[in-house]
Amino acid sequence: MGDVALKSGDKAREPGPAMRLAIDLGPLLVYLAVYWFTKNIVLSTGVFMAATLAAIVTSWLTTRRISAMLWFSGAMVLVFGGLTVWLHDATFIKMKPTVYYLMVAAILGFGLWSDRPTLKLVLGQAYPGLTDTGWTKLTRNWALFFVAMAVANEAVWRSTSMEFWLGYKLWGAMPATILFAFANVPMLMKHGLNAEKAEDAALPPQG
Repeated sequence: MGDVALKSGDKAREPGPAMRLAIDLGPLLVYLAVYWFTKNIVLSTGVFMAATLAAIVTSWLTTRRISAMLWFSGAMVLVFGGLTVWLHDATFIKMKPTVYYLMVAAILGFGLWSDRPTLKLVLGQAYPGLTDTGWTKLTRNWALFFVAMAVANEAVWRSTSMEFWLGYKLWGAMPATILFAFANVPMLMKHGLNAEKAEDAALPPQG
């Protein structure tokens, strides 16, 4: 799960908090806005796919790197979004977060089982100084969190309307992920995190 390799002479640049937030969350916000204005799932999903590709290109143009989490997110959006547009069936885009969360949880769980720092490969620069014990605990916490998020997504999309599910993603899933990230900070600081150098709102992949 590495970043795109740089060509000779290129230099990676870390994006500022505003740019990072726009790259990570911009496509989802565009998707929600288009659907609420048009009520057209095919159109909004197509725009979501285009916005995700735009985020990938923007990441490369502004930072000279494309993170593993962005590649992963983009692939999932294109696959499940493509099925939604092709078959005119919103089920696929609703299922996408569930599959996404479970895949991330499985990857993190495999990292714990095999003693490989999977999460550290993705977020290592965001948490300077964090000890191996800290990375193990953080990986465990996020793996459990994503399993819970997968269950929550299944419960919401199967029992509510499209509008409610979209509202849940904006006002439920997204804030929950951010709050969970900050809730781990005290534990991280006990295990060597350099708070002064840590990146703002560093998050694993989101569904």
